[in-house]
Amino acid sequence: MPSSRPRVLALAATALAALTLAAGCSTPAADSEVVTDEGQVFDLSAAQSERVRVDRVDDIAALVPQAVRDRGTLVVTGSGGTAPPLRFYADDDRTVIGSEVDLTYLVSDILGLTPDLRVADWSQNFVSVDSGESDLFVSNVTVTEERKDKYDFATYRLDNVSFETTEGSGWTVETRQDIAGKKIGVSSGTNQEQLLVEWNERNVADGLAPAEIAYYQNASDYYLALGSGRIDGYLGPNPSAVYHAATSGDTEVVGSVSGAGDALQGEIGVLTTKGNGLIEAVQRALEHAIEDGSYQRVLDRWGLGGEAVDVSEINPPGLPRKVP
Repeated sequence: MPSSRPRVLALAATALAALTLAAGCSTPAADSEVVTDEGQVFDLSAAQSERVRVDRVDDIAALVPQAVRDRGTLVVTGSGGTAPPLRFYADDDRTVIGSEVDLTYLVSDILGLTPDLRVADWSQNFVSVDSGESDLFVSNVTVTEERKDKYDFATYRLDNVSFETTEGSGWTVETRQDIAGKKIGVSSGTNQEQLLVEWNERNVADGLAPAEIAYYQNASDYYLALGSGRIDGYLGPNPSAVYHAATSGDTEVVGSVSGAGDALQGEIGVLTTKGNGLIEAVQRALEHAIEDGSYQRVLDRWGLGGEAVDVSEINPPGLPRKVP
């Protein structure tokens, strides 16, 4: 289990690739590729010819509920337009690609199923799973104690969040006190919002100036707000923050912390309806991928090797419940 002590992480040093709207911090290698200064290639094509694929594992596939096996597909929902490298649109503006998609293919391969990818807004992803329309929700979903009441999780990545601001701002975030008096953007309904609200409330209770929280749902909106000076910073998933800072040329990551704050190391997990019989098969598939190295290859392909977990766990301790 990861340590429960506060984890303020070192700023990521990996330079990531650029998308169309990013400034020239990377070098085009082909129409559908970009290459970082460190030489890492990012494939933005819809074809994804270098995606990591593996063979079916019969004893793990046998754990899949019969109804899903008979159907032959694994229906997986997630957000579509989120910032790369997690789950975003390819250069055809229709096909969803990214590390979360590659992980979906990896699990589906091991289970002997064909992935059926769906796209929905954040809150609608939960609705899709609740209704039975989707089997899994794989889109940077943090394990929380509240969510565990209704859903099962199998973990696959550390949950770290980062503060991104304009380059050269002189602002750093090492403790909750460092957000006092700042205007900070965040996406509603996320664990980042929960952490930011909690920190703000504790600061106010200590007599510090309150932070102003501004809500954004689309990456393009909060980056415009950041660039125009309407917000001092944005709190979001560490992978997306590092990616954008490295490729935009005008922002930087000024502090990173576990998504659970000082409570414990947060983790990201595959989400499914509680008790539907799928989570054991998914967890075993993830464990197999960790053991054979294909899991690490997926993360490394998208520059996320530093957020790998040693083991996949079912329903580990999650972010604490919200205090009424």
